Formats: sequence, structure tokens, C-alpha cells
Amino acid sequence: MPGKVRYNQLSDFEKKKFLGEFYSMISLLRGRDEVKKFFKDLLTLSEVVMISRRIQIAKMLLDGFDYEEIRKQLKVGKTTISHVEKWLNNGFGGYKEIIKRHSKKEAKRRVENMPAVPFSWRAIKKKYPLHFLLLNALDKN
Repeated sequence: MPGKVRYNQLSDFEKKKFLGEFYSMISLLRGRDEVKKFFKDLLTLSEVVMISRRIQIAKMLLDGFDYEEIRKQLKVGKTTISHVEKWLNNGFGGYKEIIKRHSKKEAKRRVENMPAVPFSWRAIKKKYPLHFLLLNALDKN
């Protein structure tokens, strides 16, 4: 097991090198399965859960939940919630951007997976896809 590295003890060159390499590797990941395998190999289950809970806290804060509701539902401390809120509001915008993108994608997925009402426009397009080939192609974008 590698020893712990203290960020403050690294030179500026080492910080840039290590972080740059890490971000470059992350950007090379293609698709959910590859991301999943990479992080399973890289992080312990405990670390994945910790990061996942931070994301859940950020989602709940963006959805308007207050500290007490988040604390009760996720069983986390107020300090953790305040740290996430600080990163969410004073960070580089990464949390907000990805959470909003994920929320849009999830909402779209939910709508697409809802059963179509018989004889509705959506049901007809689904039943006769070749008749609506051009419209269906435009809907995907």
C-alpha cells in the first residue's frame, strides 16, 4: 500500500504533473462501463460511497432541501453538508454542471421509458418508426 502523500509537501511541479496526468486519464474514459471499471480499480468501496454521498448531498441542496432534511435522509453531519455546499457554490462549477446534466438526462430517460398512451402521437411514432424516420432522427438530437 503506497504511503500517504501530503499535498502541501509536494512541489508545484509535482502537483501540476500528478493532477494533470490524473485529469488527462479521466478524460480518456469512454462510456459508463469503462468509468465504472476504472474507479473500481482505483478507489476503495468506502471512497466510492463517500464521493457518492457528496454527490447526493449536492443534488439535494440543488433541489432545495435544507440541512436537517439532508442530515436525516443521508445520515451525514452538518459539517459534511456545509463543505459540499461550499464546493457547490464557491468551487469551479463542476458539481453544478454535471448534476444538472445528469438530472436532464434522467428526466429524459424517465419520459422515454414511460408507457405511451394508446393512440397518442408518441405511441403511433413508436409503433410505426419507419413512417416517422426523419422526425425520430430529429428527436434524438
